[in-house]
Order: sequence, then C-alpha cells, then structure tokens
Amino acid sequence: MSKEHAGRVAVPTRRTRFETFSLRTLTPHIGAEIRGLDLSKPLEDEQMAELREAFRDWMVLVIRDQDLTREQHKAFGRRFGRLHVHPLHGTGHRGADPEILPVVTTADNAYTAGDAWHTDVSCDEIPPMGSMLYIKETPECGGGDTLFADMGLAWDLLSEPMRRFLEPLDAVHDGAIPYVGAYRTTPPEGGYPRNRHPVATRHPETGRKILFVNSGFTSHVVGLRPDESRAILDMLFRHVAMTPRLHCRVEWEPGTLTFWDNRCTQHHAVWDYHPHTRRGERVSILADRRPSR
Repeated sequence: MSKEHAGRVAVPTRRTRFETFSLRTLTPHIGAEIRGLDLSKPLEDEQMAELREAFRDWMVLVIRDQDLTREQHKAFGRRFGRLHVHPLHGTGHRGADPEILPVVTTADNAYTAGDAWHTDVSCDEIPPMGSMLYIKETPECGGGDTLFADMGLAWDLLSEPMRRFLEPLDAVHDGAIPYVGAYRTTPPEGGYPRNRHPVATRHPETGRKILFVNSGFTSHVVGLRPDESRAILDMLFRHVAMTPRLHCRVEWEPGTLTFWDNRCTQHHAVWDYHPHTRRGERVSILADRRPSR
C-alpha cells in the first residue's frame, strides 16, 4: 500500500457538539471523552439519543467522573440491550455474577486479560455488540492505558486488490486460543465457542465495511492452505498493531467508564505497571445478529 493511497482515505464527518454533555475528541476518527453525565441515574431520552449518536460516530466513549454500583453499571448496559455472559463464567476463573466480568491485575498475576490486540469474545456465534469497562483502581505508578483501533479505517487502508481478495473469505474464531492457550483454563463440557465469521463484515448501523479478524481469537482463514492462512493473518495482525493512524489511547482514572463498539474496533490493554494493580469490572451487551457481509 502506498502512502498516496493511505492519504486519500477520507474521514467521515462526525458530530462533536451535543446539548446534554460535553465531548472532546481523542483523534479525528476514533475516541471521545465525555463529561457531564451521571450514569448512576437513568438518563433522559434526549441524553440517550445523543449518547447513541456519539457512540455511532466515535466508537469509543470515555465517560469520566462516575460513581457506580454493580447494579447501576448493569442498568446502564441494559439501556443498549441484553447483557452478555462470558464463556469463562462458571469455570472458576471469573466472579459469581454472570453479567459482570472482573478485570483485575495484581503483582500475583501471570498475565493480564486483554494484553494483545483483540475483539471481545469474537469466538461466539453472536459476539458482543459493545463492552463497558468501569475502572475503580489505577496503578499508582501510572500506566495501564488501553489502545483502541478503528477497524473500518483498517479495512479502508488496505489496497484495493487485497480488499477484493479478502472480501469473500471467512475465518474461524476459536475461544480455546486465549482461554486454554493463554489463560490455561480447563474447557467446560463441549469446549469453548468456535465459530466462522466473514473476514470483512458490514456494520449493521453505519453500513461501513469492517476488517473482522483479530490475533486474540482468529485461528485460520477458511479455504486457504495453512501456510497461506498464516501469512495473510500475520500481515493483517501487523497492519492493526503497527499502523498508529488507526489508534486512540485511553488514559484511565478511577471512576472512568469506557464504552466501545465491539463490532468495529479492537483493543489492547497495556500491561506496563507490574507489580502495581489495576482493578475494574466489565459489562458487555449482546448484539442482535451475527457478523455478516
């Protein structure tokens, strides 16, 4: 891909001024910080309408200055749909509440969840529409940021011949890759979810084309030889990880809730704070359909 091609990719017009909250963009195309909302109380219809519009436009919303109970966190998530239950629930590796995923890293951890570019639970037949991570404790030394990548722009920046090649292909997303391979868990009866999704999907609301493979879950491209599949996936994974133009960076503070669109982003939790602690909880919202072209 030439620099000339990359420079011609236009950034869609996105709204930056709202009546019911203030918004500051993190980059011209992904990520926005919101202040002026109290998520511990039910939002008014106008607030919800503007928040939905901001979510569609910016894909990653960083909502500051929140003080939430678990029930308030879940209630806010339910304003966007039914809550997701993580495949690790019931394996002894997550908390007792099926709708809350603890995200805790201390000095005793051998790994931290999300320390690689991924889309949440893309191994599910219907992966989550979005996730809301509420951080309660940040490392006293600093660090612990999360990077997010715009997968619509990732698709746009590929060359036209590469897009034509990838568009009809499917890839397999396998939960055993992180949950057994990285986390060393024992699979439940029947194993972890494993599903086939298009390599290029279409966002159900914006219609935008999305690159939908990730290093966390995608095992292989269907129909290619193993060496061909590995070469294509490694190229795409490098494209996501090593193209700074795709990224925004969220700096956490205690009381920050970040809501991201899992259908068109990837994220990477940076583990640069050992032996300090980062602590939070995540709620995810089910999509109403599986990824499609």
